[in-house]
Amino acid sequence: MQSTYQSWGNFPKASQHTRPILWRKKPLPLPETPDTVLAHGLGRSYGDVCLNNNGILLTTRKLNRFIQFDVDKGVLRCESGVSLEEILELCVPQGWFLPVTPGTQFVTIGGAIANDVHGKNHHCAGTFGRHVLQFELLRSDGERLLCTPTSNEQYYAATIGGLGLTGLITWAEIKLRRIYHRAMQAESIQFSQLDEFFELSQQSDQSYDYTVAWLDCNKALGRGIFFRGNHVAPDEIPKDWKLPRLNRLPPLLRTMPINLPSFVLNRWTISAFNSFYYNKNSRKSQLIDYQPFFYPLDAILEWNRLYGKNGFLQYQFVIHDHHMLKQILQKIATSGLGSFLAVLKTFGELASPGLLSFPRPGVTLALDFPIKGAVTFELLAQLDDKVREVGGAVYPCKDARLSAHHFQAFYPQWTKFAQYIDPRFSSSFWRRVTETPLCVKS
Repeated sequence: MQSTYQSWGNFPKASQHTRPILWRKKPLPLPETPDTVLAHGLGRSYGDVCLNNNGILLTTRKLNRFIQFDVDKGVLRCESGVSLEEILELCVPQGWFLPVTPGTQFVTIGGAIANDVHGKNHHCAGTFGRHVLQFELLRSDGERLLCTPTSNEQYYAATIGGLGLTGLITWAEIKLRRIYHRAMQAESIQFSQLDEFFELSQQSDQSYDYTVAWLDCNKALGRGIFFRGNHVAPDEIPKDWKLPRLNRLPPLLRTMPINLPSFVLNRWTISAFNSFYYNKNSRKSQLIDYQPFFYPLDAILEWNRLYGKNGFLQYQFVIHDHHMLKQILQKIATSGLGSFLAVLKTFGELASPGLLSFPRPGVTLALDFPIKGAVTFELLAQLDDKVREVGGAVYPCKDARLSAHHFQAFYPQWTKFAQYIDPRFSSSFWRRVTETPLCVKS
């Protein structure tokens, strides 16, 4: 059937057909035509890594079965279409939590592996892929590979962070982390410039598992709010807290009913929101449920409609040069294309097992830009140049417009990775960033 599936950023538009995957033990439902295929979970990738324009999407949400859960060891095996939300519903009441989680729980485990997602605890836990014990990879020729760090290890490394191009993950096994309560001990701290952020980050990473900051990109000095937190320890659980047990609290969800008009988000409204948010979050320490701590945006379903029918571009990069970060923030501030969803985080030294994974030591900044025409794309192309200048990289999972020239510079290992791509699998993203000749380093 013809698909209406689009990316979370609602750009670029794609036209594709869908075929559902119903059973993990069945062969892939490949077309008799030479059309390419791509696995598709919940579609929370911001750009076109989850799209296959003029091709076929193999939808995986019917692969939503749990296979085995060792409650004593915290080892979970499930099909690749199971969402992180569903894993939390099962595991939190048993005293276990995801080892790494991105900023939304509406992601399948297959998608988490394919994009090697990271979270607020990268400095102490690394990426999601570090906690994947094994998975089965179904290739288009019918071969099934059991991939572990020591068995079919090349495909293990290529599939983690491999953007869904090496075949279909049918099931995966991950190691969870122990918790004693669903509550988080959380703290928020205002900072007025980037140097304060780096001081807070260095101090906090020593004693807090989760650290991240919201940044006001309308201010070139980089003011923001630093958030840090830990799962509560057994002796920190108050008996009179509102959630005394590990049972699930139904979230209060609201849905964004329509696409907002494009003029609603402009430099003045974004500036007003940023000032309100900054002043609202003075220093405070509180006991908070894990859902608003990890997933504040999940409380608004389809929040991407805030950006209107033209969509938005999320831009996330990692660099190790603090001086260049200040230059980038200065350029964003003077452009008038500020972002009110700007997230700043330092990555740790723990290496990912994924061949094409994005996280690496340094500081990463993620920003949302409403699409305002050519001026938006021109700004991001200029930022690409600055990121490349200092040996950084842009996150493919968030990208919708990166040139082949820049991608190949950010990921010189892409040619080695290409050896493990399944010949029937492709994506709009991959064709965009590889169908021009290898760039020559200047």
